[in-house]
Amino acid sequence: MKNRPVQIGIVQMSCEAEKSLNLEKAALQIRHLARQGAQIICLQELFATPYFCFEENPAYFDLAEPIPGPSTEYFQALARETQTVLIVSLFEHRAPGLYHNTTAVLNADGQYLGKYRKTHIPDDPGFYEKYYFTPGDLGYRIFETAYAKIGVLICWDQWYPEAARLTALHGAEILFYPTAIGWEPDETEAVNQEQYQAWQLIQRSHAVANGIPVVAVNRVGLEAGTLFWGGSFVSNAFGSVVYQASHTQEVSYVFPLDLAQSEQYRRIWPFLRDRRIDTYAPLTQRYLGD
Repeated sequence: MKNRPVQIGIVQMSCEAEKSLNLEKAALQIRHLARQGAQIICLQELFATPYFCFEENPAYFDLAEPIPGPSTEYFQALARETQTVLIVSLFEHRAPGLYHNTTAVLNADGQYLGKYRKTHIPDDPGFYEKYYFTPGDLGYRIFETAYAKIGVLICWDQWYPEAARLTALHGAEILFYPTAIGWEPDETEAVNQEQYQAWQLIQRSHAVANGIPVVAVNRVGLEAGTLFWGGSFVSNAFGSVVYQASHTQEVSYVFPLDLAQSEQYRRIWPFLRDRRIDTYAPLTQRYLGD
């Protein structure tokens, strides 16, 4: 079986108050990773701004922009310069009063390939995303880049195996999750670790169930009472953590993946072959225990 190597770059960073500073910081790290051979580089969720969803404040809608728009144009030029595929998570202004949490995918020649809009929107203390974001309506999709067919989901989508499965069924060879998740600083270490392990475990399970690598890229640092836990990681196609970043430090890192491993794992554990699609129609119901 012939190897299919691809070099994955991740940028785990803290965010500044000024958007321009975050763009410059991300660009610096992208160039750094490109010099190390990165081919596909993923930025964290809403990297261009502080995490504003800690409160409901209409002034924060001013942070949004069209996609394509100024930031995508900025990173298109950078993708072309570095010959890297860029996964760029932004706050999208679609129309007056209509906003999305959206990730754009830019090819290695600078071409805008399209976008994915976050489908599952949380609403919890410190994460009031339903106030800002309309659920995505583009469906689960893949992007055929210069180096691989990739799927992109966003943060809260991580907890839903249906989203990972449907993206894999479209032909994704790698599943990326730009993320912004963290702890309450006064929580116990035991609770913090339990939460992190659950977060990582559910994503590793998507790798196992679908036979594809998973790359999760989280932000880091203290913002408005939330300690973003970093811990970005890469899982191979059988759920093994082959790289994990620090919980406290900014990180830019390049990790090699062999996409041919998916064929190997799917031959040994043929979950897609044995799916009983004739039995799954009830999954479209909210609840079956009434």
